[in-house]
Amino acid sequence: MGSYYYLMAGLPDLSIDDCKSGPSLLELKEELSETLSYQDKQLIFYFFLKYDCNNLVELLKNAEAPIDLKGNYRIEQYTDMMVSAREMNFNVHRYPSFMSEFAREYKYNKDSDGLFPEDAMALRYFEYAMKCPNKMMASWFRLNFDITNVLTAMIARKNGWNVSNYVLGDGEVSEMLRNNNTRDFGLSVEYDYVNELMKIVDCEDPVEKEKKIDAFKWLWLDEQTFADVFSIEAVFAYLAKLEILERWSKLDVEQGREQFRTIIENLRNEAQVPEEFKNQ
Repeated sequence: MGSYYYLMAGLPDLSIDDCKSGPSLLELKEELSETLSYQDKQLIFYFFLKYDCNNLVELLKNAEAPIDLKGNYRIEQYTDMMVSAREMNFNVHRYPSFMSEFAREYKYNKDSDGLFPEDAMALRYFEYAMKCPNKMMASWFRLNFDITNVLTAMIARKNGWNVSNYVLGDGEVSEMLRNNNTRDFGLSVEYDYVNELMKIVDCEDPVEKEKKIDAFKWLWLDEQTFADVFSIEAVFAYLAKLEILERWSKLDVEQGREQFRTIIENLRNEAQVPEEFKNQ
């Protein structure tokens, strides 16, 4: 894997309270296509695959739907994927098999009660991404998946719902959420971040709650890349931060700037990056 001194040195520093502090994800994606080694492009593929998954769902629902250009594939490739899966009844090896399977099964499942195609695809995406051969990147996908499950379980229990109906996927965290009825689901000893999430979930302001979650993830990315700011892991972290900033750029930046700065400083003082997610 390469060291990307000139790439990273040429990119502006990102600030969590400034949604305009960097290039767009699409601009950086295009630059990376000309800069990264073949091996590292295969790793960054996992990051942008989420947009391919979203595109596929939208195209299955509406063949004329516009696609998000941040995905890895062109419209012709989505068409090839869907036609091969549905009419030829096989998985095309040049695409992740779970996408072909989803396309083939969609027409049979689309009218099922309680099916949300976006959620079903997201689960398959995370199951795939968590097998990424880069340890830091796989840990990032696992962290995001587990955080979503933990927050969902806490909200479900708070509303008196059956937690097992809302927790997705496999793994130690998912199993403990389904089977442990203690306040922290028995997770706090091994997963330090659960205590922080328990504070976040009690926040009444949904915007502040989302910002606290993203601030926590931002600090995790900082911790992972502190020792080597020119590695492919640093490139990946920069992409993940840009994604956070782009999401918040759709909101009123000025209104949330001071609040975000306060949140990040509090987390720096109070929260520790989970040991199990630290790069070894």
